[in-house]
Amino acid sequence: MAESQLYELRGVGKSFRGPREELTILDGINLCVDAGESVAILGSSGSGKTTLLHLMGGLDVASRGEIKFRGRDIGAMDDSAKASMRNRDLGFVFQFHHLLPEFTTLENVAMQGLIAGMNKGEAYDRAAANLRRMGLGDRLDHRVTTLSGGEQQRAAIARAMLLQPKALLADEPTGNLDERTGELVTDLLVSLNEETGATLVVVTHNRDLANRMHRRLELYSGVLHEV
Repeated sequence: MAESQLYELRGVGKSFRGPREELTILDGINLCVDAGESVAILGSSGSGKTTLLHLMGGLDVASRGEIKFRGRDIGAMDDSAKASMRNRDLGFVFQFHHLLPEFTTLENVAMQGLIAGMNKGEAYDRAAANLRRMGLGDRLDHRVTTLSGGEQQRAAIARAMLLQPKALLADEPTGNLDERTGELVTDLLVSLNEETGATLVVVTHNRDLANRMHRRLELYSGVLHEV
């Protein structure tokens, strides 16, 4: 694997056993993603976009094939190694932010660092800096339930970037937002990719978001196609 290559997927398939037959969602996926690249994966609902992203994030297990991240076969990792990879090397942004309502915005973002073993002062300082970068400097001590949908998603991005991950995996990050707020989140994702060098892989229905990425792929019939 070339040093610049972050992900290498070879012959990756995912199938589920149904009541009568096996259902194939992904069928022989081949994909290489370079460090610092931004990639959009398009596809209709049910095409397997989220399944593919979960496989790349070590959240699910492929039925066949090989997924390498930084040269390491994710499928060969034990649960502890996968958890460490997800916590330290990957950032996740979902359509729904998954922030904890009983905590403040700052506490939600800092928690990622505390789980990783960072000391409290550093975790909170870094969380505050990330939130200010997202335009949320005046929302640090607010309960996340008082934030707008766009503010909550920006807080989720701040959390995902806290440990300066090698890759940011985003699943429909603008899917639950209005057009104007979606554009703001798109701008933030693009700037993070450009300024931090974190690889960005986005699955989306949003063509405007996809068009801002370096490369666009479409998933249909279980196979990825360049668009």
